[in-house]
Amino acid sequence: MAGKPSGDVAGGAARCSPGPVELDSRQGPCYRSPMQTTDKRKLRDSLMERRSNLSPATVHKASMQACQRVRSLDRWQNACEVLLYWPIRGEVDTRSLLAELWQRGATVLMPRCRPDAAGEMDIACAACESDLTPGKFSIMEPDARTCPPVARCAPDLALIPGVGYDRLGYRLGFGGGYYDRLLVDEEMADTLTIGLCHAFQLVDRLPVEEWDQPVDLISTDEELWRP
Repeated sequence: MAGKPSGDVAGGAARCSPGPVELDSRQGPCYRSPMQTTDKRKLRDSLMERRSNLSPATVHKASMQACQRVRSLDRWQNACEVLLYWPIRGEVDTRSLLAELWQRGATVLMPRCRPDAAGEMDIACAACESDLTPGKFSIMEPDARTCPPVARCAPDLALIPGVGYDRLGYRLGFGGGYYDRLLVDEEMADTLTIGLCHAFQLVDRLPVEEWDQPVDLISTDEELWRP
């Protein structure tokens, strides 16, 4: 199956400007699939249970392999601004990528869940690990006291966590809709979106809802898949 070439996806460096990015829950659906028969909740629970049973050594090895595939991309090597996540519960560990970006002086964007708004999050710059603090779900995120929301979220790359992905690029998350609202934002149109997951989390097809948005690439410990 053909997809976007990793080195030829359009879009330049974005800027980190103060002011909130509005990830509005009213942003509507763009895709629909006939695959509505699979029980999404059961699949989510099954994948999360399997991931939670991975040993730290297995997670570390798989994370290094998945992250190395990201490093092989031209867009990563030339990126000036990247959106990443802080790993939890056996997710592919992005901390080596975070450290690399900080070392080379790139702008690092990270999500911050709004404590008073379910399913919504702000995006903020983090200049170093000390800028991070435990957030709403005890996930490390930019400290609201020192890291204001950006006015525009249009990074060169966005690394997106997931409970699962399918071969069409669709994502299964925790069910809160946080990343669904981010991926549909028009400012992300030129961003190369990359799902990170363990190989067993990449399945043939997922049940897809109206609001689900596919990613451009999926990087696992076994392959770099282009939907």
